[in-house]
Amino acid sequence: MAHDNPFRARRRPILLAAAAGLLALTASLVSAPAPVAAAAPGTPYLPKPTGPYRVGTTSLHLTDTSRPDPWVPAAKARQLMVSLWYPTAARAGRRAPYVTPRESELLLKGSGIKELENVPPKALSRTRTNALTDAEPSGRRRSLPLVVLSPGFTWPRSSLTGLAEDLASRGYVVAGIDHTYENFATTFPDGRVATCAACAQVNDDDFGQKVVRSRAIDIPFVLDQLTGPHAKWKGGALIDPARIAMAGQSIGGAATPETMVRDARVRAGINLDGSLFLPIPGTGLARPFLLMGAPSGDSTWKRDWEHLTGWKRWLVVKGALHPSFTDYDMLLQQLGADLGGGLKGTRSLDLTRQYVAAFFDLHLRGKPQPLLDKPSPRYPEVRFCAPPTRNC
Repeated sequence: MAHDNPFRARRRPILLAAAAGLLALTASLVSAPAPVAAAAPGTPYLPKPTGPYRVGTTSLHLTDTSRPDPWVPAAKARQLMVSLWYPTAARAGRRAPYVTPRESELLLKGSGIKELENVPPKALSRTRTNALTDAEPSGRRRSLPLVVLSPGFTWPRSSLTGLAEDLASRGYVVAGIDHTYENFATTFPDGRVATCAACAQVNDDDFGQKVVRSRAIDIPFVLDQLTGPHAKWKGGALIDPARIAMAGQSIGGAATPETMVRDARVRAGINLDGSLFLPIPGTGLARPFLLMGAPSGDSTWKRDWEHLTGWKRWLVVKGALHPSFTDYDMLLQQLGADLGGGLKGTRSLDLTRQYVAAFFDLHLRGKPQPLLDKPSPRYPEVRFCAPPTRNC
């Protein structure tokens, strides 16, 4: 599918929106003037995490020899890069890079953002993070819940770093997965950069379903590598295998219920603004589930709402765009790019952090969360939906 350039077309951009039944790069249908460059932007940054713990991070290179790569069959094994964020007692160290300069260049070029004069190709690589590289993990054996994060199509695992750092500061282990060849750039330890081979297939009728099914295989494999008897991460023993959950943005959100259907280890799930390309089975999904998205609405959520038979909520965030559930709405504002949304400053990340953490604290730790019971005056942008009424 050809990627529209929303800046050249002088339409209000949404970096990744539904197009031809698939999340692909396009622009909003609402006409608006082209974004105006802001005054000289400073260094982009992720807000400090809100939990009591300092945060460490590391990366793992994992190889699944049980299957060839679904997008590049010549690769006889599926190789994945995974970032882990976790609590640490370390007080000093090197802050982790957000992305490499090359990754930033490929991401911004693929997204069309490079058309803005005030967003240099390497801009995202300057982003200031909060986690310390390869810091020693801390915690008691089997004391930390695990949350898996799956990003949107064409976007890397780093797109959810702000959320991951916050969850880790609250005492979670977080595993962000790069689904290789499904994003603009994945860098391996040997320096090789895998680009979006899957992008060549986006016109296929079953493309969305293929992505979801592939991710629903990737994620259980990663869980095996983190929690199995021969864990690939030195902090693996800290993970409580009875308290695992998943959240995904865009097509990563679509992969969440499918993963839960296939793997009973995933006890709770969140879909952040993702169309459900594979229907939830008619037999239902009885584990806790949160739908949180932009006001544009999604017919697949209405289709599958009754098939969510356990604890569930449907939240709509006024002023949000598709990238508002990642770091990008916030970071691009810091770089002088206005995507046209109504959540300014760090508000998009603030809202996502609060509601995602409340959901996991409730369902993985059993802590009551009044925030999830009714609208909050602290977060007036968040509306509770109650299908089949039309307020969604």
